Amino acid sequence: MKKSILTFIIFAGITVMASAQSIHLVGYSSYVFDDKVDSYYDPTNYYNGTINGGYSWGAGLEFMAAPNKGIELKYIHRTTTAPMEYYKNTVKYKTFDVGLNYILIGANNYFKTGGKVEPYAGADLGVALFYINNAEAGSDDNATKFAWDIKLGTNIWFNEKVALKLQADLLSAVQSAGGGLYFGTGGASAGIGMYSTMYQWGLGGGLVFKLK
Repeated sequence: MKKSILTFIIFAGITVMASAQSIHLVGYSSYVFDDKVDSYYDPTNYYNGTINGGYSWGAGLEFMAAPNKGIELKYIHRTTTAPMEYYKNTVKYKTFDVGLNYILIGANNYFKTGGKVEPYAGADLGVALFYINNAEAGSDDNATKFAWDIKLGTNIWFNEKVALKLQADLLSAVQSAGGGLYFGTGGASAGIGMYSTMYQWGLGGGLVFKLK
């Protein structure tokens, strides 16, 4: 399933690139807020904690198929920590180091104002690649999950080639946090299906460069 999503993203990106009227290179920089995750299967099968917020950066290529329609392929990276309480033979507490990489493709719809301010709304689908570099024995230290985001923002064009991007977004990785998947409670002690979907709000933006 994950390989199919990645293959689709690559194929769609190539197809859109061939028909693009113009191409925008986008650099992203934002702050992402905390999200609490938890699951209680029974008194000996549970976890709860927080995936902490922090700085996020990335880059994207947006292919303008029409003056007000863009198709964007982007990569977003961030590192963070996740303090967790969980049960593994006894109650444990640990802060995990988490790396997150998102590969997403989606559409942006622009609302032309006739001036330098260019509001837009959009949505993306793709995958989230997780890595825990201090996972406990019996717990997976990496995984790939389905991801999506929605966004609202505006481009403010300084001239015909460069714009400032301001954006607010909600990024989600579906069933991305789980007692048996990442955070130390792997093995028979973890209840099947103990997963929690992650939702994180971000505020920031970046720069847009018109290449073509």
